[in-house]
Amino acid sequence: MREPKCLIDARAVVGEGPLWHPIEQVLYWIDIKNPHLYRFDPRTGEARAWPMPERIGCYAFRRDGSMLVALKSGFHRFEPATGALDPICDPEADLPGNRFNDGRVDRRGRFFAGTMDDEEERFTGSLWRLDPDGRVTRIREGLGIANGIGWSPDDRVMYFTDSMRRVIWAYDYDIDSGLPAGERVFVQLAEDDGFPDGLCVDAEGHVWTAVWGGWRVDRYAPDGRLVQSLRLPVPQPSACCLGGPGRTTLFVTSARIGIDAAILEKAPLAGGLFALEVGVAGQPEALFGG
Repeated sequence: MREPKCLIDARAVVGEGPLWHPIEQVLYWIDIKNPHLYRFDPRTGEARAWPMPERIGCYAFRRDGSMLVALKSGFHRFEPATGALDPICDPEADLPGNRFNDGRVDRRGRFFAGTMDDEEERFTGSLWRLDPDGRVTRIREGLGIANGIGWSPDDRVMYFTDSMRRVIWAYDYDIDSGLPAGERVFVQLAEDDGFPDGLCVDAEGHVWTAVWGGWRVDRYAPDGRLVQSLRLPVPQPSACCLGGPGRTTLFVTSARIGIDAAILEKAPLAGGLFALEVGVAGQPEALFGG
């Protein structure tokens, strides 16, 4: 295993949401609070950025080359070729203090995206499911910071994070109905151990989670045992995904927000985009609409 490499010294305010595009074979990621969507090709070093009109929490790929983005004002269709945004729906129009955070698509093409109180004080967040036919369903409410989400390779387990509670839950997942059940604690971090943030699930069914405030990414076995911790040179790793050739590169975003000058001296790459070769493959990213 190699040491983490900083691919881009992005100085992102809140870098988040790395996803490896299964067709384009490039990496996308976002900065939530300096709202941009980014595209990076590790083979060529080519980078591109699209500014967003408001805070962007997550996004998803579509087979036709367009995307879904979850902005503060709800779900939108986004055309990278033109920069056009077309609103789909805003399921929380009655909660102006909330915004979208993390999200992901299941293997039936449904987009799950969670919300949170933008001030990070109230448990007003929910987990929403946007179906390809446009239906929107609330899956879970009473959340602090709705965060990382992913599924086991056999689609029988869904993992979902509430960072404010420092917990990753596991659920029995019904892939036919798109409904989780049987909520149980998969990982609970101690108060002095950081916050579980964005996650991904590898092809062996292990869960990787970025630990905000912990300077690391952890890997957990399906039974909840911690099997690996990877140290990073930044205090606020925010999310991770597996991609690259063979999907064995762990890409990790990080954040610069709220770090004082003394810590920044020790972590000048805070807000950067990192890559590590981990020798285990990830699952292909699912596309909205199947």
